[in-house]
Amino acid sequence: MSVVSSVKNRFSKFFGKLFKKKNACIGIYGPPNAGKTTLANRIVKDWRDESSIEPLGSVSHIAHETRKAQRHHKLEIESKGNKICLDVVDTPGLATKIDFHDFMKEGMGEKESKQRSKEATEGVIESVKWLDDLDGVILVMDATENPYTQVNVTVIGNMEARKLPLLIVANKIDLPNSDPDAIREAFPQHPFISISALEGTNMETFYEAVAKQFG
Repeated sequence: MSVVSSVKNRFSKFFGKLFKKKNACIGIYGPPNAGKTTLANRIVKDWRDESSIEPLGSVSHIAHETRKAQRHHKLEIESKGNKICLDVVDTPGLATKIDFHDFMKEGMGEKESKQRSKEATEGVIESVKWLDDLDGVILVMDATENPYTQVNVTVIGNMEARKLPLLIVANKIDLPNSDPDAIREAFPQHPFISISALEGTNMETFYEAVAKQFG
């Protein structure tokens, strides 16, 4: 390589780093009712520009309340001097089996339950498709549930195969039967944080982890 080419290469790398934007598209994934939309809403409320009219996702105790991915644009998160601009995608809950009878048990009629089941299935497919457009994943798990589910293991395996940065979040630590350490011990190979998205517990540490992992 000539001296001129060498100098050009160095300047190219220097200015590439200097003007590199910390902007990433991050998906919030996990099983139904783990608290994904509650977390997405918390992030948006904490960091969204007040002039934005972006709608928040609805939350329900019934599984698959979120059946369409919702993208929240350009949330500028700052923690301990680290800044990152994120597009956050709240995805439908992942499940290996969706049965309309489960919705009927919640008081829905048969027709509505079948429609809900169809939409939930389409939501799972959409969630998987989104993986091609993401720079990283926040995997939300319910800290009151057994972490060794097929959904959790499959998602983590998929992320590792795609080499996508992953942050595991143990949610619902406000509940008396929560056991976040069980999740930490189940998947020690990935960064981990425990929170209560509902109560806002440990969110500053969460934002610090997000800026570090995806910045």
